[in-house]
Amino acid sequence: MSYDTVIIGAGLSGLAAGIRLAYFDKKVCIVEKHYTIGGLNSFYRLRKRDHDVGLHAVTNYAEPGTKTGPLSKLLRQLRLRWDDFGLCPQIESSIAFPGRTLSFTNDFDFFRQQVNDLFPAQKDNFQKLLNLIDEHDDLHLSGETASARQVLSATISDPVLIDMLFCPLMFYGSATVGDMDFSQFVIMFKALFYQGFGRPLRGVRLILKNLANHFRRQGGELKLRCGVKQILTEGEVTTGVELDSGEVIEARNVLSSAGSAETLQMCGNVPAGFKKKNPPGEISYAETIFSLDCQPQELGHNQTIVFYNDSDVFSYGPPKELCDVSSGIICSPNNFQYGDDQQLDEGRIRVTALASPAGWMNIPDDVYYPQKEEWSGKIVDSALRFMPDFRSHVVDTDIFTPRTIAKFTGHANGAVYGAPNKIRDGRTHLNNLYLCGTDQGFLGIIGAMLSGITITNLHLLK
Repeated sequence: MSYDTVIIGAGLSGLAAGIRLAYFDKKVCIVEKHYTIGGLNSFYRLRKRDHDVGLHAVTNYAEPGTKTGPLSKLLRQLRLRWDDFGLCPQIESSIAFPGRTLSFTNDFDFFRQQVNDLFPAQKDNFQKLLNLIDEHDDLHLSGETASARQVLSATISDPVLIDMLFCPLMFYGSATVGDMDFSQFVIMFKALFYQGFGRPLRGVRLILKNLANHFRRQGGELKLRCGVKQILTEGEVTTGVELDSGEVIEARNVLSSAGSAETLQMCGNVPAGFKKKNPPGEISYAETIFSLDCQPQELGHNQTIVFYNDSDVFSYGPPKELCDVSSGIICSPNNFQYGDDQQLDEGRIRVTALASPAGWMNIPDDVYYPQKEEWSGKIVDSALRFMPDFRSHVVDTDIFTPRTIAKFTGHANGAVYGAPNKIRDGRTHLNNLYLCGTDQGFLGIIGAMLSGITITNLHLLK
């Protein structure tokens, strides 16, 4: 079988790329090694409960009818309706440091006032940062990078404010230890603070289902349980892929959303310099998911997401122990404005902490499961400093670790945000092999889909 393009991975970026190609009558096939779609933003069912894997919230929220912004652009490019995503806005989220809290909603003026009230001496400096953000072309596809820490340190003189701004942005998008590329900082700042959070009532499966159905309606082919054994090459071009089953699929182009290091691993002969420039990432998480017998608001917890840190200095990187419980994320999927008296059937609390990929990968199975239980308790104990105690209302629990992420996504180290060095133009060492998704550089759920669209428009629709 021969195609115009084979896409590796049925995550959000791969599905979006496939839809875009199919609209232009390209013969396209998406191959996915797992039994379901979604990649890092998939969902699973356990003990009759549906759980989103990566979704806390969809960033880049926009009200129905909005004509500008990433979500509006995405819908136009894919010819989808706003209802296909069904996003409901957050109630309120916060960044909690000792003795200081910055709250934010989907109204940026509210957040601006929060910063000005808590850090009055930084009012003018914060405005200077906003001016830099507004002037910056965060969607450029050149390989130029700049340290966000250096930019902020030259603009804002209070290190606590700097770390409070970095905390949610790093947690939601940085593959770099202790820093971010400034373009990625700008992308995430706009996504979280300018636009804000939303969520479909039934989670990410609504978005995934509509994307997959839309792709198939345009004539696209989706193959599940079809892992790629190798990317086939002749000289400096790829001719297609060989599946784990031995089946060969020929294609004029291959687009991979599997990650740069993972894609190179499929290629066999790769120039040493290119491989050296694209090592796998080191940032991963452990997350405990709790189902409750009540709504979190009944316990006095009204926040959508809390990004917390137990000191004035925020550290971001692989911890020395299996997890770092000094900081984390508390998410309640219940705390969105669903409207019309709609609500999730059960209360949900998700608590996330930085985790050591090497630590979790290397411990034996007989130690792994007891450690999961132990660290789940430690993560919760840490979070309870920033929310009411919900433990007596827990009816079910699940926890995933970097090992889980690696197993179900194929990402080396279970790296949730891929490699630190992004390939913004999507080019590889082969003339017709391209990258989209996590390692292209656009961040978040909306960003992932825009990545697939952008690389498709740039390289595959010429």
